[in-house]
Amino acid sequence: MADTRLIQGRYRLLDQIGRGGMGEVWRAHDESLGRKVAVKCLKPVGPQHDPSFTGVLRERFRREARVAAALQHRGVTVVHDFGEHDGVLYLVMELLDGRNLSQLLEDNKAHPLDVPDVVDIAEQVAWALAYTHEQGIVHRDLKPANIMRLADGTVKICDFGIARLGHDIGFTSQLTGTGIAMGTPHYMSPEQIGGVEVDHRSDLYSLGCVLYEIATGVPPFDLDDAWAVLVGHRDTPPEPPRSLRPELPAFFDRVVLDLLAKTPEERPADARELAHRLTAGRASGPAAVSALAAVLPPAVRPGQPATRAPRLPSWTRGMTTGHKASGSWALPQTPPDHSAGLTGEWTTGVALPAAVVPAARRPERPTPPPEMLAVLNSRHNAGLSLGRLGRWNEAGEVHRAVAAEREHALGPDHPDTLASHYEVGFTLSRTGRAADALREFGRVAEGRERTMGPDHPETLAARQEMAYVLGQLGRHFEAHQVYAAVLASRERTMGTDHPDTLRCRHNLAFNLSRLGRLEDSYRMAYEVATARARVLGAAHPDTLVTRYEVAYALGQLGRWTEALQTYREVAHARAQALGPDHPDTLAARYEVGISLGRLGRSAEALELYRALVEDRTRVQGPLDPETLRARHGLGVNLGRLARWEEALAEARDVCAIRERVLGPDHPDTLVSRREVAVGLGWLGRWSDALTVYRQVAEARERVLGADHPDALASRNDEAHCLEQLGRGAEAVELYRRVAALRQQRGVRSD
Repeated sequence: MADTRLIQGRYRLLDQIGRGGMGEVWRAHDESLGRKVAVKCLKPVGPQHDPSFTGVLRERFRREARVAAALQHRGVTVVHDFGEHDGVLYLVMELLDGRNLSQLLEDNKAHPLDVPDVVDIAEQVAWALAYTHEQGIVHRDLKPANIMRLADGTVKICDFGIARLGHDIGFTSQLTGTGIAMGTPHYMSPEQIGGVEVDHRSDLYSLGCVLYEIATGVPPFDLDDAWAVLVGHRDTPPEPPRSLRPELPAFFDRVVLDLLAKTPEERPADARELAHRLTAGRASGPAAVSALAAVLPPAVRPGQPATRAPRLPSWTRGMTTGHKASGSWALPQTPPDHSAGLTGEWTTGVALPAAVVPAARRPERPTPPPEMLAVLNSRHNAGLSLGRLGRWNEAGEVHRAVAAEREHALGPDHPDTLASHYEVGFTLSRTGRAADALREFGRVAEGRERTMGPDHPETLAARQEMAYVLGQLGRHFEAHQVYAAVLASRERTMGTDHPDTLRCRHNLAFNLSRLGRLEDSYRMAYEVATARARVLGAAHPDTLVTRYEVAYALGQLGRWTEALQTYREVAHARAQALGPDHPDTLAARYEVGISLGRLGRSAEALELYRALVEDRTRVQGPLDPETLRARHGLGVNLGRLARWEEALAEARDVCAIRERVLGPDHPDTLVSRREVAVGLGWLGRWSDALTVYRQVAEARERVLGADHPDALASRNDEAHCLEQLGRGAEAVELYRRVAALRQQRGVRSD
């Protein structure tokens, strides 16, 4: 088609402007009428498709043409002509000057559209659907990509490619019976998913999904797995849009929730009723909707999550969950919520004595307008929401932008400016940029000390985060010094049982274990767990995090019986408070298995890991790193029970998946590869084991360095294997090389 450039001697193709599942769209020139048009061509079907498949696609294309050509409404794309040329079906439409809603969201970096625009789009689409439904036509694939907004603000519904005439049931059944997907998962109604008869109210549900997305930035069920999305549509009540974006009008929130009702009978009766509701809603509050457009910048919109976080009890909000002491697994920490004091005033919820901020040092700046401060506050809170949902990169972008604007409007040392820079540091630390985070927190700590004083809670919060990122960087001695200083200040100014004091002591206990001071770490963690149980309650997540740390310290000290009991108690309490499928609960169960294995109770550990693998697969999927870690534990315990053929098969399977998912040099992949070598050795296949041990050693040397403890351990494995093969001289030489590298490393450490 592109080679001929001219269709039926009339439509000259100029350039391709779109491509979809069914075909291509070209900008073209109608040489008969001298106008620009859009031409949609059925995508050429190759010989790999059977004739019945090709026939269905061609029939669907003709169907689109006949349906669309019958529609004449300002809210529906006009179809001028259709036919077939050289075996290729084509549809000639008006050329639209605009962007579809999916493109508008992409242009806006996935942030929601302006509230007045959202309401206007909703009203226009509702009136267009009212018209098409009254013609007996159901679109059946309404989604952002099929709704265009023109340069003059007109909204048009496009692509009735899988629309159907309501009275023509047999034809639709014939098309859908081929197994070709009808509809898009994020916008499908429950009745579409169930495969039952649909009517115009299915389009209303899809419109609800579209409006939800352009209003909040995400569809109502924003999940990675298509099946999970479909189950969400069928079974899960959506979060109200206003819970994600509070400035949405109340009437709009109600309309969207009514559209997303699970059964058609609960939705608006028809699109005309919907349009009247939207028109009435706009008329009842135009001032509020218009005012919003004046103060909310288009680039950033608050409150748009990407995923639904697991629901926790209300009392868990705002509390840190700490991290696993081994360093191989971490629970995210929740940043302090600064929103309560961000008003643009020189206040942070704590009165500052005049001596703290001398008048001579206070910035002489004009007071920014309240509207600007409100906008910045709203955007700051949007960034906090993104962080709570784990969208750290996006949160960082928002906080950097707000920090720059606050610095310009309020000054570099204003508490609000420093609060934004604090959040920038927090996002950096959570995205692996610890060195950058350290600089950012250092800047905030210095600014807060100047303006608030060294013992102010906000100053101490910044210094505590400095200690945390020092630990991330492996600088545990420096981290210890900072934690100790912050703890002393917190105990002096807040008391020993204040939650912030206890959080600092928890982190200090963790850092002590990284310094090898295991007894001190255990003792402090135990004291913190006792205090948190007294202050917060025995089942509070923070208490359980510290008890988890106690169990880890017990294990490090070889006290595995006590560790097992503590891990079991934590797992049970987390299941009660957070649910049996919560990641924290599953993590505690994993550690129960580790403890059982250490105590030689491998049969019990094996059964535990089998159940854990099943649960992790169900909750997180078979390729999730935590699922694979549970499978690794299962394989290890098969080996401990001398079931080496099974252990080797499990290790090989996990290794292959980890290599594909995580990469060949990932630490977990190398651990699995070593387990393969262990199994080969126990089966007496020492030559094969030697090859695998060497692969692991070479990879670890390449990634970590020749003198890294893990690389040296791998070379020791290799030497042991050489001994088993009777190659004693080579083994001795390798042992000597490992000893020399260990000695060099020890000298450098000193």
